[in-house]
Amino acid sequence: MEVGGPVKVGGLWGRDCCLLAEPLGRRESASRRRRDLRWRETGGLRRLLPSYPRYRGNLPGSPSPAPPLPLPPELLGSRLPPPDMELLAAALSAACAFDQDGSPGQLSRVPAAAEETRAPGTAAAPPAHPMTADSWRNLIEHIGLLYQEYRDKSTREEIETRRLQDSQTDPEGTSPSEETPSEAEPTSTIENKAPPQINLLRNSNSRFNLWQDLPEVQSSGVLSILQPDEIKLQEAMFELVTSEASYYKSLNLLVSHFMENERLKKILHQSEAHILFSNVLDVMAVSERFLLDLEQRVEENIVISDVCDIVYQHTVNHFSVYITYVSNQTYQERAYKQLLQDKPAFREVISQLELDPKCKGLSFSSFLILPFQRITRLKLLVQNILKKVEEKSDRESTALDAHKELETVVKACNEGVRKMSRTEQMISIQKKLEFKIKSVPIISHSRWLLKQGELQQMNGPKTSRTLRTKKLFREIYLFLFNDLLVICRQIPGDKYQVFDSAPRGLLRVEELEDQGQSLANVFILRLLENADDREASYMLKASSQSEMKRWMISLAPNRRTKFVSFTSRLVDCPQIQCVHPYVAQQPDELSLELADVLNILDKTDDGWIFGERLHDQERGWFPSSMGEEILNPKIRAQNLKECFRVHKSDDSQRRKLGSRNRQ
Repeated sequence: MEVGGPVKVGGLWGRDCCLLAEPLGRRESASRRRRDLRWRETGGLRRLLPSYPRYRGNLPGSPSPAPPLPLPPELLGSRLPPPDMELLAAALSAACAFDQDGSPGQLSRVPAAAEETRAPGTAAAPPAHPMTADSWRNLIEHIGLLYQEYRDKSTREEIETRRLQDSQTDPEGTSPSEETPSEAEPTSTIENKAPPQINLLRNSNSRFNLWQDLPEVQSSGVLSILQPDEIKLQEAMFELVTSEASYYKSLNLLVSHFMENERLKKILHQSEAHILFSNVLDVMAVSERFLLDLEQRVEENIVISDVCDIVYQHTVNHFSVYITYVSNQTYQERAYKQLLQDKPAFREVISQLELDPKCKGLSFSSFLILPFQRITRLKLLVQNILKKVEEKSDRESTALDAHKELETVVKACNEGVRKMSRTEQMISIQKKLEFKIKSVPIISHSRWLLKQGELQQMNGPKTSRTLRTKKLFREIYLFLFNDLLVICRQIPGDKYQVFDSAPRGLLRVEELEDQGQSLANVFILRLLENADDREASYMLKASSQSEMKRWMISLAPNRRTKFVSFTSRLVDCPQIQCVHPYVAQQPDELSLELADVLNILDKTDDGWIFGERLHDQERGWFPSSMGEEILNPKIRAQNLKECFRVHKSDDSQRRKLGSRNRQ
């Protein structure tokens, strides 16, 4: 890395050491000294250089940086201050005082080659605009939203934006891939460079600023120079930073207002407090360290160079604390419910603390779930940045790396939660089963329940199918695991007697044509090899059309659905966006968050949809009333294009994921 050399930052030419270009001690506040001390204690010297725009040595596959210029002789004397951070600051300050040819003078300008390659008619890019620490700290301190409020507002704004886009229907006969003349050719250069009107959280009462609303940005003149796409990218990166500040504020409230409350400490046993709050102190410390590095990046230049390199570093080195916290969620929820039931004093204190104006009417449980919501949201924020960076650029590569690492953490969090609940569920099922046939071991570390429920089995010979009598069917109960089907009959004492079983891979299903009311919602289940090593068939009747389709898709996941899935790369496919959150009630259902976008793979007449969420390819059923269908084919095509781009770094892994979800 050439110390003091020019750097292109966010479309502008800046300096990679502008933060430390002034002599040490000038404009240094007490808060800055405290932060520097904290950096030293947390390995700040090792992390300082990797956070600069041109340094990419900390990313996999990136070229090694060039060695720095030799220090001037006057800096090699015995009067240098001993601390590492001060030494580095003084060295960089002196290096920045030399031109590229080594002579002292003004800061080096944009190279002549860059001047020559500038497009005709394009104004010269302004110098870097460092943001003062006081300005940034004032902004952070005046964020009025708790993270729960921010998350709700931002997702609802996303829904409204998509509704507005969807209402702008295409002219008749225009295909999704075609562009109208007005879209292909801007009317004027001035209109092309006008700052986009982004309404995210634009509320004077929220005190939650947009990047383009910052006084430093307004006065710098960069809004008249940056292209609209770059301004949108700046807003996306700025949202990641400010949302982390809002998240840290909520975490701090969880610790200071609830966890450290003296009355609550006296009520809770040490083990109860440990289960309830887990390692939240570690999570908060990681968030603070993360926010400090993001803060430093914003202070370097109001035109943010990148944030995904910082996200990558912290995800790899620190975000494992989220896995620990989220994996404890099952025990945490159970302990909280038990404490509310068994300890009236606990219930009373929690109610009083929730009424405090600091909590803004939010429940204690909404604070406990913050880490899981944040790590999931952080992945989506990086996805949003990835969709806006220029293709085949360094920033795209960095965003892809950060997204991949975040996806690994999110998957580990999900698996941690599932593993805890699955183990207990399998033990409970094992206790209820009595085998009439050869016993099959149910409990396995690689086995989990996909679906269970009652169906009606047809009795008698095929010639009696048309008899409309209730005696035609008798109840059976199915336990479907990811690798095994167990067919039972319920017996007294909440027990189930197993009379047949088969590996899941040897199941086939077939829907019967409508043969009247008594045979409505009937399908045939074939076991290619059952417990007796023979082929067997069962004619089964479900209680509704949706229940029949849900069983058929669960029993035979490779069966073709009504609509083709995301993984087929279809140009167009029915899509829906979630406008009401939904919590899955059955293993084959899919929990939904506000603003989730899903491909519709199948739907039923009684109000259920089988969908595939675009940002993670998770599949499941949910009520159709939870979403609104996206009608504009251009919006659907854009959603698919963005998802292909997000997952293009590991296409083979995406196919494996899709295959695993179908199982």
